[in-house]
Amino acid sequence: MITYDRLYVGGSWTEPSEPALLEILSPHDRSVIGWAAQAQPADVDRAVVAAHAAFEGRVWRDTSPAARIAALRQFNKLREEQADRIAEIITDENGSAAWFTRAGQAGLTRQANAYLAAAENCDWERTLTPSDPDTGVRSVVRREPVGVVAAVIPWNSPFSSATSKILPALLAGNSVVLKVSPENSLSMGLLAELVDRIGLPEGVISVLPADRETSEYLISHPRVDKIAFTGSTGAGRRIASIAGTQLKRVSLELGGKSPAVILPDADLTAVMNGLKFGSLLNNGESCIAQTRILAPRSRYEEVVTALAALVESLPVGDPRDPETFIGPMVRGDQQQRVRDYIEAGIAEGARLVCGGPQVPTGLRDGFYVTPTVFADVTPDMRIAREEIFGPVLVVLAYDDIDDAVRIANDSDYGLSGGVWSADEDAALAVARRIRTGTVTINGAPIGFDGPFGGFKTSGIGREYGAVGLGQYTEYQTITV
Repeated sequence: MITYDRLYVGGSWTEPSEPALLEILSPHDRSVIGWAAQAQPADVDRAVVAAHAAFEGRVWRDTSPAARIAALRQFNKLREEQADRIAEIITDENGSAAWFTRAGQAGLTRQANAYLAAAENCDWERTLTPSDPDTGVRSVVRREPVGVVAAVIPWNSPFSSATSKILPALLAGNSVVLKVSPENSLSMGLLAELVDRIGLPEGVISVLPADRETSEYLISHPRVDKIAFTGSTGAGRRIASIAGTQLKRVSLELGGKSPAVILPDADLTAVMNGLKFGSLLNNGESCIAQTRILAPRSRYEEVVTALAALVESLPVGDPRDPETFIGPMVRGDQQQRVRDYIEAGIAEGARLVCGGPQVPTGLRDGFYVTPTVFADVTPDMRIAREEIFGPVLVVLAYDDIDDAVRIANDSDYGLSGGVWSADEDAALAVARRIRTGTVTINGAPIGFDGPFGGFKTSGIGREYGAVGLGQYTEYQTITV
């Protein structure tokens, strides 16, 4: 049993303004796995004031890039040493299957290394060669930190979402207030412990579990200079409106309804092996999950049959069990949301190939849903257009490549997607026509050196690598 009865504010563990602790429940069986303090607006005020004072005091801001890199490299080393514990806690609080939380630790290392390399290679200050040397004027271009960053993250992949924001923000010299979901109070408490061990200056970082109302108080705070948010498109719209009114810098990584385009020559065995992870990772609670499966009409029933066989073969159950592939939804309302979408698909006339709205046998104590595949889906159906955020896949038919691209792009979202083909050049040609921020070919993993983010309602701005680091800097030009 884990208890965090204090909040990590400005580099110190302090008493919360509200002493009552939140029970953290297991999504598997609803047992209590821990307790944690929750931040209120008064705690946000303390954190933001400390962050602002630290930024204005310039201690971290004026620390050399090399020293900032060394500190964050030490954080990454400490995180790697605690990888098994981190994975176990996230499995317990989120219901994410153990295979997923353990595999994710290597991804955190790659993400961190990409940010560290970007910081090492960054031109923090450079002098431009004059375009007109006769003027005798030279321009010195500097990258300055933005200021106080409010980093607001969702529950579904807490460590990855947190480090994708705090690493570049801190590497650039900013102060950070990290607002995390109540469900992740335990894993994010451990993150705060690790941050505490690297000895950042007072005020530079706070880690606050809090509800949505407190989150809005944070992002609206007049001393917050930038909002970095990952979450739903609806919440993103609200945050963008606040940022627009206050002219804050903002980056948003939002929802997705990603297509997997299976070209006619694709090896279906390889496709299914890839979609097992690309479509159903993290119990389907993933913004990048390829949940719209686009199959050529000539092979449509073959794809539907193979996908149903795959989904029905995946063990559902206790996320701690190493044999489990799909665990429970994070909360009861999320479980009901997914079941409601399954009912909607049936009502809309889609063919239920496997699964359904029923809770899996023997798993009624937890927030489980039955993994589901729909066929005969048309692009106008809700299950083809809206983000379900659970293990529900829909299969759409296309006539030719132009039709496949049209259907893939017929979405309000544009976060991720995939193309599957025996011909890599043909797959690349299709990928270049899909309006999403990331496209994978034949199940290639998403890289951390290139930028990650969305088109359309999937967000604004980019994360990862040099581009992601740049999101936390402002340019200053000095002419001499």
